[in-house]
Order: sequence, then structure tokens, then C-alpha cells
Amino acid sequence: MDDTQAPRPQDTVEVTLGERTVRVPAGGLFDSYRMQADLDEVAKDPRVAGVEFFRNQPKTEVQSRIGPTFTPNFYYAMSNVRLTMIAPTRAILRRLPSELDPLEIFPGFGLVSVILFRYDVADIDFYTEAAVGIAVKPARHGRLGAVDLMAALKNDHLDSYVLSLPVNTDIAQVRGHDGYGFPKWVTEIDVEIDDRTSFGRVTNDAGGTDIELKAPTPRQVRHRSGTAVSSLNSFTHFDEGWHATFSQTNALASGTQMFPRDIQLTLGEGRLSNDIRSLKPVRNLRLDVMSSGQLALHMPRVVSVA
Repeated sequence: MDDTQAPRPQDTVEVTLGERTVRVPAGGLFDSYRMQADLDEVAKDPRVAGVEFFRNQPKTEVQSRIGPTFTPNFYYAMSNVRLTMIAPTRAILRRLPSELDPLEIFPGFGLVSVILFRYDVADIDFYTEAAVGIAVKPARHGRLGAVDLMAALKNDHLDSYVLSLPVNTDIAQVRGHDGYGFPKWVTEIDVEIDDRTSFGRVTNDAGGTDIELKAPTPRQVRHRSGTAVSSLNSFTHFDEGWHATFSQTNALASGTQMFPRDIQLTLGEGRLSNDIRSLKPVRNLRLDVMSSGQLALHMPRVVSVA
């Protein structure tokens, strides 16, 4: 008799987040450390380029909608691909809450993005994610316009409103939806990024394609940790108020292509494709690919956006 056996699915354990129970990998970072991973142990993972970025960001315990937790949430090895497109302001305004203003590249046209993420090593273990978002002006921005645009395109700091943000694990969905107020649901998401090709596919409820993105990876430039850090504020509305979720990305290898032509963006059937169609994008502005990076994601804070 053949003693070989097919590989078993990874063992899981149950954990409770607020009033929800989810399963996470047994012996994974969340099971082992509950958001307080030992950085020296994480550094031993060959997928992690280093942990210097996280050493000066001590975690604090906070009370949240998912119970007590530690913030920031650390992502030690990740990659992403972002396609930024120009879309008519008229279409954007139909999807944007009245309290927020779109960031316009020139009168009558704003910026929308499709982003695909792969988190290989994180406090809540491996998962993938996709997003459709709208670039917005900073909260309480007054009449600033050109300054906002220059800062956004420089990629040092962005502000956004997310229309959809599916993930492929239950813990990411519960933390993102219940804890951060993001429009998250669970579905199959495949993201593969290397120096040659950037690819992502999101599955819809019927098992077909919601969206698929494939593009040549722009030439990747290596960065010393801490020298290419960008930040993002994402606005969400829950508990009868506006909140901003702040994150910092530490790019270790990244590249950009302006007005990319070899983009294959397939819209199928599903919430992501419906969101993109509703924004009526007219032209691809830029493709940003980070083949190696890290992220610190903070819990949301209450803000005034009026």
C-alpha cells in the first residue's frame, strides 16, 4: 500500500473578535501572539526583509468594536499593484458622500483606483485583498486644490474613500468591517506579483470573474527601509460619525509607469466591476507596483470632515 498522503489543509483554531468567532491558522502569528508578535522571531522568516521599520512604532492596547486589540496592525512582507485612472467628476460625485470632495486632476475630472494586495506575512497571517477607491481632498481642506493634487501624485500622502474592499480570510473581513468600518466581504482573490508580471483576479459569488488585472511590472527600484514611506488616510462612516484610518507603507522595491498602455483590466460580474463601471473611467493615468514592502495600519479615529 502507498504510504504517501495528500497534504492536509492547515490546522486552524477558533478566536473571538467582539461578538464574532473566526478560524485562523494554528501556530500562525495571530494564534501565537494576538497582535503582539516578537519582532526578533518575525525577522527569522526568510520572506521578511527586516523589521527596522516597526521597531520605533510601539503597539498600544485600545478598545474597539472588536474588543480590546493592539494597534498598529503590522504587515511584515507584502506587495501590491495599483492602477489609477481618470474619471469624470460627475460620475464620481454620484458615488461619493456629500461630506467629501473629490481630488480633481483638472476641472471636471478626478482620480479613481483599482488596487490588489498580497500580504505574505502579517499580524493576522496571510491574506489577499482588492479595492476600488476614489481620491478625495483632505478633511477640512478649505479651498486648497493644486497643493492637494501635487501631494497626491507625488505619492507621499493620499486620502481616499473606498467603495469596495473584499478579502479572502474571515479574520481580515471581521477586523476590517467590524473594527474599521470598511465595506469588506470574503471571496477568492488571487494576487501574484513579481519583477515581470503583476496579476490579480477577484471571484464573484457564482465562481466567475468579478475583475481581473494583468500588466507588465514596471522596473523595480530598491529602497533602503525607511527612505520611501508613503501614507494614506481612508475615510469611513460608522457609529453615526466619520473616521479616518491612517496607514504607512514602507516600500522596499517599487516602480511606476505613467499613462500605461499594456494594461489588461477585465470587468466581469460583481460588486467591484459594478463600482468601476459606475465611475466611468476614461483613461489610465499611472500604474504603481510595489513588489516588496511593509505596512503599519492604525485603528480608525474620529474626525470632522465638514
